[in-house]
Amino acid sequence: MFVTPSISIQDGSVDLQQMRYVVAVAETSSFTRAAERCLVVQSALSHQIARLERELGARLFERTSRRVRLTPAGAAFLPAARQCLDAAERAVAEVAAAVGEVRGRLAVGVIPSVAAVDIPRALRDFRQRYPAVRVSLRVGASEELVEQVRQGAVDVAFLGLPATARPQGVDARELARDRLVAVVAPDHPLAGEPAVDLRRLSSEVFVDLPAGTAGRAQSDQAFAAAGLGRDVAFEVTNADFLARLVGQGLGVAMLPAAYARQLAGVTTIEVADAPIRVEHVIWSPVSRPPAATAFLDILGIPTALDPAGDAPGAAGPVR
Repeated sequence: MFVTPSISIQDGSVDLQQMRYVVAVAETSSFTRAAERCLVVQSALSHQIARLERELGARLFERTSRRVRLTPAGAAFLPAARQCLDAAERAVAEVAAAVGEVRGRLAVGVIPSVAAVDIPRALRDFRQRYPAVRVSLRVGASEELVEQVRQGAVDVAFLGLPATARPQGVDARELARDRLVAVVAPDHPLAGEPAVDLRRLSSEVFVDLPAGTAGRAQSDQAFAAAGLGRDVAFEVTNADFLARLVGQGLGVAMLPAAYARQLAGVTTIEVADAPIRVEHVIWSPVSRPPAATAFLDILGIPTALDPAGDAPGAAGPVR
């Protein structure tokens, strides 16, 4: 028996299904929606959670007629329950891998402007080869994805950083380097120019990513290093929507050349003194599930690291 001053529980009395129910209720804030997600009747789910609460000697949820929310005990239980469920799924995946099967889950993170890897094509190839793997795709900022990989919420992530920065606390492989270009509306006065420089751009109104993000920092640093200021009138979290604002003439932007040339409704212009963005693929140095290794293998990305902390050799067929 495990005993604390307020909680007493018999060994083995908490099972994975109860943990799944708790996680589902916490994520949906509803017993009804949680039961639908878990494909059980609500009474069965409620009974199992009530039984777990009795075993723990603590209420996990506050229930009212209007809402369901975690108690302090529930908030403490939730991350541990998620870890247990993840560990159980990893154990099943490892056993499957040992007998030549790849199963389980794969969480892939990408920035909106990733260009070094054709993610939809890569996922198509992966799905054809490993149909038993469930894939989740998360889109976010580079710094968010690094943290999610560190925490184990994302298995593999593709991100872009200034040439002066490297991902910290993760294993990383450099995929490509790309210079930023100016992106303007087709009828903008600069649209006919073959090239401009930062000084010329500094007089324009900008559409950019939010302050503090890696994508914004590289432009801010470039203008600051040149002793120039600029007016960022619009901040947008999504690069595609950013391009739509530019196309409407609301401002100009600076985006990686390979990505910008894929955009419709805008014109790209070379910037002579533009900064370089480096795209990386990253994964956890602590835990890499078989599905993540298989996905990186499909991309031809080596996972063994050289002494400098980067994977050696060419990335292979990543486009």
